[in-house]
Amino acid sequence: MSTPLMLTGCMVAPLSTLDPAGPHAGSIARLWWVMLAGAGVLAALVFVLLAMAFRRRGAPGEANPRLWIGALGLAMPVAVLGALLICALLAGVATLPNPAPDTVRIAAESRRYGWRFTTGGGRVSEGVLHIPAGRPVDLAITSVDVIHSLWIPRLAGKMDAIPGHINVLRVHADRPGTYRGECAEYCGVGHKDHGFTVIAHDAAGWARWTGGNAMSANEGGDR
Repeated sequence: MSTPLMLTGCMVAPLSTLDPAGPHAGSIARLWWVMLAGAGVLAALVFVLLAMAFRRRGAPGEANPRLWIGALGLAMPVAVLGALLICALLAGVATLPNPAPDTVRIAAESRRYGWRFTTGGGRVSEGVLHIPAGRPVDLAITSVDVIHSLWIPRLAGKMDAIPGHINVLRVHADRPGTYRGECAEYCGVGHKDHGFTVIAHDAAGWARWTGGNAMSANEGGDR
């Protein structure tokens, strides 16, 4: 009973990866469930083998090495782990920032202990990331001091913010709303407060934020 209750709590939390609000976070959530199923299959196999070992203790006869070592010891784990590897690779490809005509690019600069976001046209916000809902957003992430890590659990995976280097993370929100982002890399005594808010706007709200200049919003990026 406790496991379903714990999973339910994870799915409704603001930082839950099991409650995705976009396609890229959805790929990660599906991978989590697939890995849980694979782990369950392997765990069940181990418990079955353990039960059979206790049942056959003291029984006459010889074990079949082809069955126990070849099929159950090698083939079964390789098949399950191979399937999990394929699922992980497909999920990784699905989250890559592939070119799209309506992509918005936003510069994300991290420091101890805050975030600065710059949209095309020079719109700057501190601690609040404004994005359009229903459109892909590429975050050009860097840092001005130490390594940080940008993570919006319900919208995307993690990406390191490295001084002197720019990493790009694709973020996509299916619908307007407010989401929570965190620094996922320990960066000092203020790490626990190194978070930010994500506001996904509808078309009208995004136009107001960008001043109605959609083209400038698309041209944001490296600075």
